[in-house]
Amino acid sequence: MQNRAGLSRILIILTVLFAACTGLYLLAGGIWLATLRGSWYYLIAGVAMLITAWLLYRRRAGALLLYAVFLLATTLWALWEVGSDFWALTPRLDVTFFFGLWIALPLVYRGLTAKSGAARGALTVSLAFTVVVLIYAVFNDPQEINGTLSREPAAAVDKSPVADGDWPAYGRTQAGTRYSPLSQINDQNVGQLQQAWTFRTGDVKTANDPGEITDEVTPIKIRDTLYLCTPHQKLFALDAATGKEKWHFDPQLKTDPSFQHVTCRGVSYHETPQASQADAAQSAPTLCARRIILPVNDGHLYALDAQSGALCPDFADHGKLNLQSNMPFARAGAYEPTSPPIVTDKVIIMAGAVTDNYSTREPSGVIRGFDVNSGQLLWAFDTGSKDPNRIPTGQQFYTPNSPNSWAPAAYDEQLDIVYLPIGVATPDIWGGNRSPEMERFASGLLALNATTGKLVWFYQTVHHDLWDMDVPAQPTLADIRDENGDRRPVVYVPAKTGNIFVLDRRTGQTVVPAPETPVPQGAAKGDRLSPTQPYSELSFRPRENLAGKDMWGATIYDQLVCRVMFHRLRYEGPFTPPSEQGTLVFPGNLGMFEWGGISVDTDRQIAVANPMALPFVSQLIPRGPDNPAAPDAKDAGGTGSESGVQPQYGVPFGVKLNAFLSPLGIPCKQPAWGYISAIDLKTNDIVWKKRIGTVRDSSPLPLPFKVGMPMLGAPVSTAGNVFFIAATADNYLRAFKVTNGEQLWQARLPAGGQATPMTYEVDGKQYVVIAAGGHGSFGTKLGDYIIAYALPDAK
Repeated sequence: MQNRAGLSRILIILTVLFAACTGLYLLAGGIWLATLRGSWYYLIAGVAMLITAWLLYRRRAGALLLYAVFLLATTLWALWEVGSDFWALTPRLDVTFFFGLWIALPLVYRGLTAKSGAARGALTVSLAFTVVVLIYAVFNDPQEINGTLSREPAAAVDKSPVADGDWPAYGRTQAGTRYSPLSQINDQNVGQLQQAWTFRTGDVKTANDPGEITDEVTPIKIRDTLYLCTPHQKLFALDAATGKEKWHFDPQLKTDPSFQHVTCRGVSYHETPQASQADAAQSAPTLCARRIILPVNDGHLYALDAQSGALCPDFADHGKLNLQSNMPFARAGAYEPTSPPIVTDKVIIMAGAVTDNYSTREPSGVIRGFDVNSGQLLWAFDTGSKDPNRIPTGQQFYTPNSPNSWAPAAYDEQLDIVYLPIGVATPDIWGGNRSPEMERFASGLLALNATTGKLVWFYQTVHHDLWDMDVPAQPTLADIRDENGDRRPVVYVPAKTGNIFVLDRRTGQTVVPAPETPVPQGAAKGDRLSPTQPYSELSFRPRENLAGKDMWGATIYDQLVCRVMFHRLRYEGPFTPPSEQGTLVFPGNLGMFEWGGISVDTDRQIAVANPMALPFVSQLIPRGPDNPAAPDAKDAGGTGSESGVQPQYGVPFGVKLNAFLSPLGIPCKQPAWGYISAIDLKTNDIVWKKRIGTVRDSSPLPLPFKVGMPMLGAPVSTAGNVFFIAATADNYLRAFKVTNGEQLWQARLPAGGQATPMTYEVDGKQYVVIAAGGHGSFGTKLGDYIIAYALPDAK
C-alpha cells in the first residue's frame, strides 16, 4: 500500500508540473493572441489549467470537477468554431482529452485527499461526450460533398481520330482531355489490378542538381511503343507490353545548382504522310518519317527517329535545335523548356520557363514556331514586345523577362489555334517597373494561330499579377451543349487561384461568367494594384476568407503559435498585396491548380479535378546589407529554388517565399490540403468532393491517416467509370469511381508519384502506367521507376 501511495504522489507531482507548464504556456500565448484580436480561448484555457494544477497540488477533488467543466466547455467551443471536422477538432481536443483521461486514472485520483466520486463522475461524462463528438466527426466530414454523377453519356460526340488503345500526346490528345475510351479496366474489376512490369531508368539526382529535381513525366504510347523522358531528359523507348528497353538517347545535360528546375514532363510525336504511305505499302518508312521531339533544360530541342532513336539529320543542326538563338542573357538553366511542345502537321510550337524572382536580366518568354521537318524558325510571339511578332536578327534580342509559358499548351486542329497558358514577367512579386507591354499578355490564356503565330485573342485571369498566379496547367478543349442542345467549343482554364475559366475557344469570350470583383488595396512602395480581379463562377476558391479558427497544428501548442502567426500577417482575403509586414497568400503560390490540369470526359460532359489548399507567406525585403541590389559574380546564375529568399535583383525589394508552416513544419491551415472532385459540365456544379492522401510518408510515424494532402500531377479518367491519380505527398497510385469518388484500389509506390498516369492497350490488354521518381522540393522520396499495372491474365 505504501508503494502505491508513493507512486500516486509522484504521479500527482508530475501531473501538477505538466498542468502548470501547459497553463503558463497557454496563458502567455493567449495574452499575446488576445492583443492581436484573436481568440480569448487560450488565455482562459491557461487560467483553467493553472487553477487545475493548484488544486491538484493541494490534493483537492475539485481539480477533477473543474477540469470536467473545462473539457466540456472546450469541446463545445471546438464544435462552435469548426463543426464536425475531425482533423480540425483534434488539435483542440487531443491534449485536453488525454490529460483528462490521465487524471481520471485511479493511480492519480486516489492521491487526492478528499472524496472524488462525484467529481470523477462529472469528468467521465465530459470524456465520454468528447469521444462521442470525435466518433461522430469521423463519419461526418463537413468539407466533403457526396453527390453522384450520371453514368450515361450526355449526347453523341465526334469520335477522336486517335486510336482507342494509344496515348500519343501528353494529355492523350493535344486537346488535353486526359480521358481514355478504354474500359477493359472498370469499376467492377479495378480492384484486381496487379503490377505487370517495372522499368528503372537509372536517372537519379546528382551533386550538381538543384533541390527542384522532379520526375513529372507522362509517357506517350504509339502502336507498340512507350516514349518517356527522365529528369535529366534522357529519352527511352520501351516495349509497351513488357517494359523492355528498345533504345535510349542521352542529350548529356550538364546541370548546376543554379538551375531552378531539372524536370521533363513529356515528349511530343509527329509523323509525316510518308509514314502512312509506307504502312499502306507495307514497307519500312524512311528515317524520321515518325519522330520524337525532346525538349532539354539547357535550352535545346532534339528530333529523333521514333523507330531507332537516331537523330534526324535534316532537322536543325543534325537533329539538335538551339533555342538560345537571339535570346537575351542566355545561359544554361535560365531558359528551360520543361513541357512537351505542341506539334501540328507544319509547326513545332515551343515555349519555356524563365527563372522566377532572380533579376530583371533574364531571358525572354518568347513563344516560337519552328518548321516541323527542318527546324527552321517560322514565327515568334514575344509577349513583352511592342510588336510581338518581331523576329530579331543579327545581334538583336527578344525582350528580356517577358511573360513566359512553361506549362503544357493545347491545340485545336480544326481552328488551327494553339492555346498557351502564360505567366507573369519576372520578378514576380513586385511590378512597379512593368511596362504596358509587359502587362498586356501576362497571367492569362493566349490563343495564337498555330501556322502564323498571329494573335487570335488573349484572356487575362489575373491583372497586374504580384502573387505568381500564372496559368499553371494545360488548358482542356471540349465541346459542351447548351440548354438547346447546340454544341459550343470551349476551353477550360484551371488557374492557381482555384478559378476554372470557361471560354469560347473561338473568341475568348467567357461562357461561364467571371465578373470583375473588388480586391484588397494598398500596394508596396512604388507599386500599384488592379482594383478588381476576375472571379469565375466555376471555382474551387474558398468562399470565405481564412480566419483564426482555420489555423491548425498537431497539438494545442503549435496551433496557438499558428494563430499568433496568422494574426501578425497581413491578410484580407485573396489578392492581399505583398508587404514588408509579411502577407498570407491564399490560395498560395503553389496554387489550387498546378501543371497537371483536369480530366474531361466529353461524352458524359463531366470533369475530374484535384484542387489544393495550402497557404504561402510572402514578405518583401527592402534593399540593404542582407539584400544587395546586385549579385556577387559567384552568385550570378540563379537561385536554384522557388522558395526561401528570392533576390529580385533590379527592383527595390527581394522577397521571402515559403509555405505557411508551424515551427514543427506542419501546415498552419487546417486540412484538407488536397481534394479530388467531379464537375457536371452541363450545370457547372461541383457534384462530389473528397479528401485524398495520407500522412504516411510525411509524419515521423507511418500513420495512414487520410487528411487530404497537397499534390502535383493530375487525374486521368476512362470509359470504365474509373479515374487514376498518384500526385499526393504519400507514395500511392489510386483508382476511384468517377460517379461518386469512392476509392476502389490503391498500389504502394517505391517513390513519390508526382506525375500524371496514362493508360493504353496493346495486344488486347489494357495497362495503367505511372512514373514514380519523386519530387525534390516537394519532399517525396526520389527514384527512377516506371511501373505498369494490368488485370491478371484469365486462367
